[in-house]
Amino acid sequence: MKWRLTGRFLASVVLIVVIVAVINIVLAAGLYSFQAALYGPLFTGNGKSAEAVTRRFQEYLAISNHQVSITEEGKKELIENKAWIQVLDENGKQIYKYRVPEGVKEKYTPIEIVQMYKYVEVNPDTTVFIGGKKANGHEYSYFMGFENPYIQKKVLAYDSREIVQLFERGSMLVIIVDSLVALFIGYLFSKRLTKPLHVLIDGIKRLAHKEYQISYEPRGIYKDVFHNVNLLSRELTSSENERKKLDRMKEEWIGNITHDIKTPLASIQGYAEMLKDQDYDFSREEMQEYAAIIERKSLYLKDVIEDLNLSTRLKNKEIVLHKKTTNIVTLLRNIVIDTWNDTRYSEQNIEFAYSDETIMMDMDETLIRRAITNLIYNAIVHNDEEVKIKVSVERRERILIGIEDNGKGIKQEELEQIFERYYRGTNTGKSHIGSGLGMAIARDIVLAHGGEIQMNSIVGQGTRIEILF
Repeated sequence: MKWRLTGRFLASVVLIVVIVAVINIVLAAGLYSFQAALYGPLFTGNGKSAEAVTRRFQEYLAISNHQVSITEEGKKELIENKAWIQVLDENGKQIYKYRVPEGVKEKYTPIEIVQMYKYVEVNPDTTVFIGGKKANGHEYSYFMGFENPYIQKKVLAYDSREIVQLFERGSMLVIIVDSLVALFIGYLFSKRLTKPLHVLIDGIKRLAHKEYQISYEPRGIYKDVFHNVNLLSRELTSSENERKKLDRMKEEWIGNITHDIKTPLASIQGYAEMLKDQDYDFSREEMQEYAAIIERKSLYLKDVIEDLNLSTRLKNKEIVLHKKTTNIVTLLRNIVIDTWNDTRYSEQNIEFAYSDETIMMDMDETLIRRAITNLIYNAIVHNDEEVKIKVSVERRERILIGIEDNGKGIKQEELEQIFERYYRGTNTGKSHIGSGLGMAIARDIVLAHGGEIQMNSIVGQGTRIEILF
């Protein structure tokens, strides 16, 4: 775009210079024509002009004992220029003529000679010039008449002060005209340059006031700017839609987690009030049962709070990884065993497979355990009890961990949001409670270790999660 702006600017400068030059030429030609009409041509010194021919014609005159003759070259010159000649002696009397028309006087007084040269015309088509030649101590004059209606002769008389004044006025006129032309062209250029800028500024103001639905046709020297404003409009529209969707998800998540927290709190409060009430007489077994319920609900609340804290730290990249070289095969095997040992999932069909007995990896063992556990629990919670889950690890060019199930699968629109915070799947198979941050936490832990995670799923066939380190 900057080259187009520079090009337009240079083109306008060149255009101004050309137009100003043309106007100056026209003005100069006009002044010259005006002067020539009043006083005659300014330049008559070229060799072919009538005045020049008259001055040099003395070369063709031969005078001896008051007898005059013209050379053949002189006669040829007169014929070519459609001219005639009349030679006078010192007393103004004609002593020779050639091609002189009828009616021309043969004797002139000094004043008549002056009048003849300056003012008197033989006929409308003939202009007379005067020349002279010295021969044998005598002065001879001659008239030359040119039959040419385009030859004009004016006697110029001027005051030098008037010439200076005329020059000053002419210069001022040229400067004023040139300035007006430059201002006019500059105005046209600036108007064309600034008009789309006003449109762009208006569009930017609308974007600043969150009016994102704008679109301009990219054209002209600001084509790239209009294109980028349109692109920004689309990006802001998309971001606004995402923000609104995230706000809705966040509101739903707050509502869900509030309900999930209130439920165990209600149980804790209820059992605590029962144990405190002196009207009840509980047996030792009942007291232990109620205490176990309170403990379980408290542990659940603790897990939710830890999820919130860990998610925030991962999102803000405030967590410090305590890495050490660990056998990932042993870690995954222990996670599967711990899942079986959980009374809630002791009947789950979970298979573990590995390519090597030892696959070493630098990692924060606690966080990796948390991520894999979240992914396994997600496969359990969102499927029926008969689902088969396979956890595998193998060494390729990189370490590949897989969590695969043959469950319900996930719809494509949900698959795109599965790792988003606050998202809960719609096909939960059990009465599930939790923070809704498990999948997001798993993803952030993998990314914090420099790994990659992706999920593929087909509705009705199952889901596979792959992690690469």
